[in-house]
Amino acid sequence: MTLLTVTSLTKSFGTQTVVDNLSFSIEEHTSTALIGPNGAGKTTTLSMLTGLLKQTSGSISMEGINDIRRVIGFLPQYPQFYSWLTALEYTEMTAKLSGVEVKKARMQSQKILEYVGLGAALHKKTATFSGGMKQRLGIAQALVHQPKLLLLDEPVSALDPVGRREIMNLLKEIQNETTILYSTHILNDAEEMTDQLLFLRGGKLVERGSLKEVRTRFDEPRIKIQFSSPSEALQFTSQSELPATTEGSVVFVDIVLDQPTMQQLLNHLANSPFTVEKVERVTASLEDIFMKVALDHESV
Repeated sequence: MTLLTVTSLTKSFGTQTVVDNLSFSIEEHTSTALIGPNGAGKTTTLSMLTGLLKQTSGSISMEGINDIRRVIGFLPQYPQFYSWLTALEYTEMTAKLSGVEVKKARMQSQKILEYVGLGAALHKKTATFSGGMKQRLGIAQALVHQPKLLLLDEPVSALDPVGRREIMNLLKEIQNETTILYSTHILNDAEEMTDQLLFLRGGKLVERGSLKEVRTRFDEPRIKIQFSSPSEALQFTSQSELPATTEGSVVFVDIVLDQPTMQQLLNHLANSPFTVEKVERVTASLEDIFMKVALDHESV
């Protein structure tokens, strides 16, 4: 079932158009990644969805809901906390501001803090929290009123590798309970947790689809051959008629019209004098695909 529909969404500041005629929809209980380089329009898009910023034109709608702000939870890229409040006090305050009944606010706050892994820090002041703990608290305040849609702006970009891993694991759990739309320029994150990719560049939606669909359209599969030395790799490339490139002791063979097959290449290598350490089929990373998407868009 479609939860959110965005139609021709546009935002201009003076003569500069930051988000340009953006249209997409999100299904319930899915995770959608809004990806693109800095300045692509991701934060502006999320700000319009939350109501923090008024669109120049276009529409945002949720099925059967008049005031969508009541059913949205939002974590900005740089969340601010009142350092003198405890985690429970802060979350309870945001729960009340989000429309949770006073009698239920504390109970729901405690429950959500335990859910995000802050059960042992309920009564600790936010000033003592690490970056990862603050991000968990930010997610808790966004979820405490049980929103239908959770919006996250660069949720892990400011964290160290350990904190990033903790938050990504948490988001994977949350994905089972609600619908998530998050922005990121860290493309490895999008590969881990997404049902739909929305590629933004210069405020325009230049590509969309599931990771599998996007890979099918833009991937250029190759076979990676690891030789024992760079000299053997160069010899193989110079003697072979295959479309290949060399990087040190590694040779990448492009697969063109399903040729060569892995079996054909293995047979060829078995009859060669070279020492082969590893042969594997490799696909482009999401970062590789994004560069192809961006370059393809620029050439149009």
